[in-house]
Amino acid sequence: MRIAYLDCFAGISGDMFLGALLDAGLDPNILHEAVAALNLNATLKIEKVDRSGISSTKVHVYEGTGLAESNTAEPTHRHENEEADQTHQQTHTHQHHPKTQHQHKTGHPHTHDHNHAHGRSLTVIRDLITAASLPSAVKQTAIQAFELLGASEAKIHNVPVEKIHFHEVGAVDAIVDIVASSAGIHALAIDRWFSSPLNVGGGTVDCAHGRFPAPAPATADLLRGLPTYSAHIEKELVTPTGATLLRALAPTFGPQPPMRVEHIGYGAGTRNPKDFPNVLRLSIGEADDSTHPAPSPKHSLSKHHAQDSQIVTVLETALDDLSPQILAYVSETALAQGALDVMLTPVIMKKGRPGTLLTILCNPSDSPALQQLILRETSTLGLRIRQDTRICVDRHHATVTTPYGDIRVKIGTLNGEQCNIAPEFEDCRAAATKHNVPLKLVQQTAIAAYLK
Repeated sequence: MRIAYLDCFAGISGDMFLGALLDAGLDPNILHEAVAALNLNATLKIEKVDRSGISSTKVHVYEGTGLAESNTAEPTHRHENEEADQTHQQTHTHQHHPKTQHQHKTGHPHTHDHNHAHGRSLTVIRDLITAASLPSAVKQTAIQAFELLGASEAKIHNVPVEKIHFHEVGAVDAIVDIVASSAGIHALAIDRWFSSPLNVGGGTVDCAHGRFPAPAPATADLLRGLPTYSAHIEKELVTPTGATLLRALAPTFGPQPPMRVEHIGYGAGTRNPKDFPNVLRLSIGEADDSTHPAPSPKHSLSKHHAQDSQIVTVLETALDDLSPQILAYVSETALAQGALDVMLTPVIMKKGRPGTLLTILCNPSDSPALQQLILRETSTLGLRIRQDTRICVDRHHATVTTPYGDIRVKIGTLNGEQCNIAPEFEDCRAAATKHNVPLKLVQQTAIAAYLK
């Protein structure tokens, strides 16, 4: 299994992630082609730089002939990020009124209508990515990343997600960062991503809503449920783009797993502080199971799944006017399309109507397709989307031989100790039917065979 580990000791940003991909061996043409497909008159400049003695790759985004403005703070506000300061100096305020005044770096304020012509809405960004000549998987990942960010922004500002207008993260460089990163992710064909806890840095961020400690509010919301800490430097180290990409990747967090490292890449951030390498390290290689105890020879053991903490997406909608036949069809189709689990829960809805709560648990990368399934196949006019963290015990499958045939058994272990044994139901049912014996007898026999 091909795996990748992100060491976020200096945080993570979009340009650092791109640099790490390239430094680890990704073909630059993959990123150049993805950027060109957006038709934003944007290009990438790639160079080798030094960060506290570490040779690393820096990626710059150019819009036309000029350097695109960097994305380092809360998406709905603009900040400068100069090395001399330990706080972000506000240069772009945002008030939700029919007429809004902004102060740009020129020092000249201007007003405009509430449609935020200078920012891009989620719909505009989604249409831009959809229209690009890119593989569908790349489009899905990029759109999902912006939807995750939009959901956090909508929550922070208490407005519908479609009314959110991105400024920094709707700027050309941020769109390029996310789309190019999506192209790189799929080109590397990593089976499973892992990440260290995130160093969020320190200092403060000056926003229109007041002064906040780093990370900025929307970034902090994106980091909910993820392991974070603050150390070494009073700067904002995790940007909205970086947090969004991590959410989209849905890595397992913790120490580096056993692996045979084949490639190591260092992606450089913009700052170059003294005595602190401002880089993101990416290690790519093959999972190494040699450190795990060998299975007993009497069992044939399948692929090992390490205990993990995973980010999953939960899709929910309540229905009171849909046929049970369609609900069953949607459930089966969702599982076939990669859903981790589907639940149908009886509920009492408004006006005392009995209904069904449809809940789909999935990997974030499968969320866009499953959203479309729910909206297309059911009678709902909307659905709820949230990110949750789940913990899984170590799991593996063994095949045991019984008088009724071979039966697969799922074994769960916690901290190295066996905590659960569950024969596969379908195997047991088939054996019980074939031999005309009680189902529970087959299950008990399978467990006994494994424990011998």
